[in-house]
Amino acid sequence: MDTIRSVLVPIHQEGYKFIAIFAAATLILFFIAEPLGWAGVVLTLWCAYFFRDPPRVTPVREGLLISPADGVVQMIERAVPPEELGMGLDPRQRISIFMNVFDVHVNRSPVDGVVTATAYRPGSFVNAALDKASVDNERQALKIKLKNGKEIAVVQIAGLVARRILCNVREGQELKAGQRFGMIRFGSRVDIYLDDGMVPLVIVGQRAVAGETVVAEDNSDEQPRVGEVR
Repeated sequence: MDTIRSVLVPIHQEGYKFIAIFAAATLILFFIAEPLGWAGVVLTLWCAYFFRDPPRVTPVREGLLISPADGVVQMIERAVPPEELGMGLDPRQRISIFMNVFDVHVNRSPVDGVVTATAYRPGSFVNAALDKASVDNERQALKIKLKNGKEIAVVQIAGLVARRILCNVREGQELKAGQRFGMIRFGSRVDIYLDDGMVPLVIVGQRAVAGETVVAEDNSDEQPRVGEVR
């Protein structure tokens, strides 16, 4: 039974219309040629898989920052937050998480806090794995203020295939760590800009799970981690 539940996870509401379109196209393909119909079945199943929205168990200890996305930690480096958020020109530690087309694309808040600014910026659709995607690509940015006064930024970035960023929160809204706030369709990236004193606890190449993986900690005594492929 647990195995069945792990496979038949909930579907994000945004996905039902796409699954219906894929299913309708599959029926047409069966009328054209049976092999094409079976290819349509595979694509319809992939579409349902893409829009899955599994529950997550979120660590809730104060000071922890939780991954906002499923995917691979691609970069950890200092960078200036999006100018439209008004967070200044000083570089901050940035953690970038790349989602491929097989990852869960539902995004979750890294922290408990209040959304103090939201900003959408149109742009291009270069490969989200490239560093310049943070500047050039279409993006949706959130500024979140923690109860201790510190602020972080979470930026949803469209990718080479992604053509729609969904963000379901507004300025002034309170978020809980692990709470869903949006998604990006079909391959993309999420950047987190940390405040002073927040230490990354992931390494480049590590796989993160939205709502579960601790990516950083505020006022941590731990040194930045290193790792190796084994």
